[in-house]
Amino acid sequence: MNDTIAAISTALGEGAIGIVRISGKDAIELAKKVFISKKKADWVNVDSHRVFYGSFNDPVNREKIDEVLMTVMKAPRTFTREDVVEFNCHGGIVPMRRILETLLNQGARLAEPGEFTRRAFLNGRLDLVQAESIIDIIRAKTEKGLEIAVSQLDGSLSARVSGIQDDLAGVMAGLEVNIDFPEEDVDGPTINELIKLINKIVLEIKELIKGAERGRVYREGVSTIIVGKPNVGKSSLLNALLRENRAIVTEIPGTTRDVIEEVLNIKGIPLRLMDTAGLRATDDIVEKIGVARTIELLKETDLVLAVFDAVTGMQSEDLEILKQIREKKGLMIINKIDLKPGQELRNKLSEFNGNKEIIDVSVTEGIGIEQLEESIEEVVVGGKVRAADNLFLTNIRHVVALKRAQKHLDAAEEGLKEGLSQELIAVDVREAWECVGEITGSTVTEDIVDKIFNDFCIGK
Repeated sequence: MNDTIAAISTALGEGAIGIVRISGKDAIELAKKVFISKKKADWVNVDSHRVFYGSFNDPVNREKIDEVLMTVMKAPRTFTREDVVEFNCHGGIVPMRRILETLLNQGARLAEPGEFTRRAFLNGRLDLVQAESIIDIIRAKTEKGLEIAVSQLDGSLSARVSGIQDDLAGVMAGLEVNIDFPEEDVDGPTINELIKLINKIVLEIKELIKGAERGRVYREGVSTIIVGKPNVGKSSLLNALLRENRAIVTEIPGTTRDVIEEVLNIKGIPLRLMDTAGLRATDDIVEKIGVARTIELLKETDLVLAVFDAVTGMQSEDLEILKQIREKKGLMIINKIDLKPGQELRNKLSEFNGNKEIIDVSVTEGIGIEQLEESIEEVVVGGKVRAADNLFLTNIRHVVALKRAQKHLDAAEEGLKEGLSQELIAVDVREAWECVGEITGSTVTEDIVDKIFNDFCIGK
């Protein structure tokens, strides 16, 4: 924390602008060595948050490396709450690296992954939920995922979690009164009152955990596989959902021999969509490999879109597919209804349904595609998502911490009902308080902090 750190904060490659950032107590002193203002302005003594135009120079050989815009931001009104200087240079690999190397030669240290954000956390600028939301913002695959991440950066989830921790502190305080003044005329909470308070907290924890799967979906996406016999319209369905011709479509069965994977946005849900080889017995060596890979992917995928042909009706290949997908979450899709009504096939599929919705479509005519997208949203997240539903747990670390807290509270409630000593009850409640605090970082250990920020990129 005493070092002044430096890193390139934009992606390496060619671009209009690149940013090299330094943060720490010597940031401004370092900038004095390398920056020459075009107007010879005294930028060191001016107010914070000013931009200066000039050149970045190597102080050793006096070589001009690039023309830059330098932004000076003085503590504590910065991201890290330290002095921060950013050099906006031309966005090529060479000028950015030369600027970074010069700063390192002048005494800065190369920042570790996520070290700027880590300093923001350690200096009280962000809590851990907000810090983790920054990575979610960067990696957001849809607008809905971005919306959830931004709400966490604003502190909505942190406020909810802190409220639970405050309630737990209230339970601990009540237990302390009963423990410290057992014989005196002090009105501490009764056993029933303590149980009622614990139940209220457990309900809040359960509500957050319940929304975790939906949050994970918007953060990470859903692996989705399109299966069906050859020439049923799998590739055409992929193209229709993508709104582009990504997969080759012909009337020759077995055209798709390998897995084609694309990511698309269905109602804000990132779908990692895979078009696979048609499932059938074949002597073609390459196609046989594709079929085997499809069967393997079926075991791992989250969602199955099983496509059937209204024209050919139920065949032996379809029966085999129905066996493969029986235990999987998914939808049954009857294609080519523009050529033949799907009711006959629908009746047969209903016998093997397993509570999967059956949808009629014509991929070539664009019939039923919007309904299919709505059904995908329904089966994945279980209904429409309202604006108020943005308060999701999106991180498995948060879920694990809350489940541990719930386990301790369940033990505390059971102990109260059995008449155990309130000293023992207080131990479980404190453990729950610490578990909840791990989410925002108020009770987190250093190894957890290390693990979190190691997932960040250098420069963030």
